[in-house]
Amino acid sequence: MQVRLILDQPHNHFTNLDVITGSVALQVPVTTSVSHINVKLEGEARTRLMSPPGPDPRRDRPRPVVEIHKLLYRVQKVFPPDDPSAGPGPTYLISPGNYTYPFQFKLPFNNSCNNQNTVATNVSFAGFQLEVAKNPTHHVKATLPPSIYYPGEAEIRYYVKCTVNRPSILKENPRAFCNLAFVPIEPPRAPTDGEVYARRQHQFIHDVHPPALPERKGSAFSDIMKRKSSTPSSPATANLPPARWSIDARLPNPAILTCGQDIPLKLIIKQLSERAEPLFLETLQIELVGHTPVRAHEVVRTENNSWVITSLSNLNQSIGTPSDPVGTETELSKEFWYGHNLPDTVAPSFVTCNIARSYELVVSVGLSYGAPKAGMHNQRIVLQLRTNVEVYSGITPPADLLKRMEAQAQNPAFDHPPMQAQPASMAPPGYSGPLQPGAQAPPHNVSGMEDAPPSYEDAVATDLPPLAGARPAYRPPTAPEGESTIDEKRRH
Repeated sequence: MQVRLILDQPHNHFTNLDVITGSVALQVPVTTSVSHINVKLEGEARTRLMSPPGPDPRRDRPRPVVEIHKLLYRVQKVFPPDDPSAGPGPTYLISPGNYTYPFQFKLPFNNSCNNQNTVATNVSFAGFQLEVAKNPTHHVKATLPPSIYYPGEAEIRYYVKCTVNRPSILKENPRAFCNLAFVPIEPPRAPTDGEVYARRQHQFIHDVHPPALPERKGSAFSDIMKRKSSTPSSPATANLPPARWSIDARLPNPAILTCGQDIPLKLIIKQLSERAEPLFLETLQIELVGHTPVRAHEVVRTENNSWVITSLSNLNQSIGTPSDPVGTETELSKEFWYGHNLPDTVAPSFVTCNIARSYELVVSVGLSYGAPKAGMHNQRIVLQLRTNVEVYSGITPPADLLKRMEAQAQNPAFDHPPMQAQPASMAPPGYSGPLQPGAQAPPHNVSGMEDAPPSYEDAVATDLPPLAGARPAYRPPTAPEGESTIDEKRRH
């Protein structure tokens, strides 16, 4: 028996409210008994890190630590059709041939991040000691995170899985997998209020001489250069204070970058003192740096990625003139970076149970002061400006959803039910050690749970149609089809 999944994929990735449709193609060579055929839509956040060595290196060696969270779980039975008259555990005989069973799922907004790992036990797998969860503990409700992949270390993956269940325990249950790329709809944007900026200052001195050449005995040339280097600088520059400038990297507040779009950046250079020499823009580099904290129980590691948006050198562009008064501001041309969109491998910012992603924009500006002259050389400096930014997916929420958000925020009837008090004997949310004797696992609702914005409740958006507008391309690192590459004892 062979089973395949065939997906109808109108886009290169899926987002919230999309309807995933497809079919299960079953090829049966001989008459076979089948209990049922299930199709599951699942999302998982998996991490695997090495624990630090203990005080005794011979006994407490580093070992792999695995943490797994279910972000999304939907099940649909495609065979047999619901039959109230069927008894418990019926078995169906399928004649040889080819069969097709359609299915569909609608992607929700929120995930109930189920921590599978608070009560952990050590198991042996492939010669390693792994920590694998036994009981769910706390739930963190947040918007579904995007697909990401760090080989063998961390992954957020979405997939459709089909399982053909056979009644005999001696026969294998055929399975088929199909990975999905997912990008969430961006949250509602707050109105722009002013600007955020990073600022650096620098000063150049005026009496600059070329570096002294190595002295050679008996050389007339070295004597000439030695006398020239000892010549005092001209009175026109010697009496001036150092020439000072400040440079600002400004973004609209809140600082948001959008996948697939230009960076709304301003670079402004301000003259803070008088000067006697020209100032030049020599180099410019704009880089987006991503920080991804990865947690597996008590072990935490941060992965850093960078995407160069633009990198220019040998610009030699004059900034203002030496006669400019103090306080003159010069804005650099946006043509240096306009048209250089965020790459399609950049994922939106997100926070989930064991993986998160944040960004900062790094702008490196290279300046030189003074034109090259005989007996003089211009000074060079590279100033780096860093600004924390949020990256949004560029997939705008539908207008109907935004209206329901506003109504839900104003109507107390839509509010969440009150949280249940947490008994003192229960472990607090996020606790990753063993429970004390006699303690119980926390219930589904406990104090300290984090909820997503009320606008993205699944119940509010179940009847909204899929998004029909354009969506930026997203090309996450490729994960292998089928089972996860992160080792574990059992498959959920």
